[in-house]
Amino acid sequence: MKTSVLHRICKGVVCLVGLAAGWGLPCPVVSVGHAQTTNRVLLIYDASNSMNARWQSDTKMSISKRLLMNILDSLQGTPDLQMALRVYGHQSPYPPLDCHDTRLEVPFEANNVAKIIHRIKTLNPKGATPIAYALEQAAGDFPPCDNCRNLIILITDGIEECDGDPCAASAYLQTKGITLKPFIIGIGDNFSTSFQCVGEYYDASKEEDFGRAFEVVISHALDHTSAQVNLLDEKGEPTETDVNMTFYDHVSGQVVYNYVHTINYRGLPDTLTLDPLRTYDLVVHTRPSVRADSITLKTGTHNIIGLDAPQGRLQIKMTGSRTALAKNLACIVRRKGTAETLHVQYVNDIEKYLSGRYDIEILSLPRMMVPDVEVRPRQTTTVDLPMPGILALSRQGDGCASLYQITDKNGTDKEVMIHVFGETSRMETLYLQPGRYRVVNRPKYNLRTTATREKLFTVEAGATTKITL
Repeated sequence: MKTSVLHRICKGVVCLVGLAAGWGLPCPVVSVGHAQTTNRVLLIYDASNSMNARWQSDTKMSISKRLLMNILDSLQGTPDLQMALRVYGHQSPYPPLDCHDTRLEVPFEANNVAKIIHRIKTLNPKGATPIAYALEQAAGDFPPCDNCRNLIILITDGIEECDGDPCAASAYLQTKGITLKPFIIGIGDNFSTSFQCVGEYYDASKEEDFGRAFEVVISHALDHTSAQVNLLDEKGEPTETDVNMTFYDHVSGQVVYNYVHTINYRGLPDTLTLDPLRTYDLVVHTRPSVRADSITLKTGTHNIIGLDAPQGRLQIKMTGSRTALAKNLACIVRRKGTAETLHVQYVNDIEKYLSGRYDIEILSLPRMMVPDVEVRPRQTTTVDLPMPGILALSRQGDGCASLYQITDKNGTDKEVMIHVFGETSRMETLYLQPGRYRVVNRPKYNLRTTATREKLFTVEAGATTKITL
């Protein structure tokens, strides 16, 4: 058993070392891009009175001790692995029922497996089975760590007997991002129904099942698996790329990975290394974003995650000979029929969007609306706008000033206020549509209404009009 566990854990390490040494081993190519993670595994071990019961060749305690210590011995020296031991039911005899009988016996530290083995040897079953309370206390067993992956392996021969709620305790650990979903190894009987809501259950009803179950759990706890994200174009081909993807933990909502999607040198979406113990929500930051929720990965196979993300390009440009004048003119892009701002794009820029229909608001004065613009996959949609003019307003002092557009309505001039100038702003530059305008101003500290002054002016496309108040 020792050889098989170490073989699976160290296989990837040997492969990398062999490549560095020039052995030419056929290793899989994966993209990493993140600092090495420390795996922290907390064993929660049942030492309650029921572990004294006979289990085939010996007592449950004796058999589980022997098998557990053998496997732990094989893990000594495993890179990026830290372990700790919490025990329950070992301090107070039963009866009476002590529902707080649990203690962290060996805390996390490097190379402490020998300490854990020694402590397991000395354990004697005595008391109750406060599983929920032990899980609750486990929240404080993991010291702060920026790049750690926290796991719990619960070994028990029974179910909760202290009126606690192991399901709620496990949910708390997961939603707070303290640990991943726990592993449970049930000794002697199959308790899978009672532990479905707690974590991933492994049955060790028979003596020979315990070692295999623990080996599988350790393998899963330390393994990562490969995956690729296919961003599909309108033909269902994975050709879209060069966009950031955020993987969130589905339970806690915390960000787990950020990867910029890449098409590798083989013309395929690049391979990612992901933690298979998590359930993910994936957000691909296209405009607008696309997402897939509750993604689960299968270990031992290459996982493919597909999302529809056909994209095209949108260019908003001005017609005329002086287009550089409008380089700072902003436009709000919204999905058709919605009020939410999707993006602010500047004139003459080219931006990518999901294929679909959009409404565009040009932030000139007065506003211009270009509704129902279709962005087609792998095409550039161009919106041509008439060239605005520019108003350069300067004032000699503070004042109360506003700007009005003058339009002809059935032969009568109508004026609509379109802008209020800042009271203390001495110079302002505005993009204005061609047409007639009036600016009205009164010096701020001249408290006579008759001090109001106004100026009529005309704005021409591509021209700058200078007004001094």
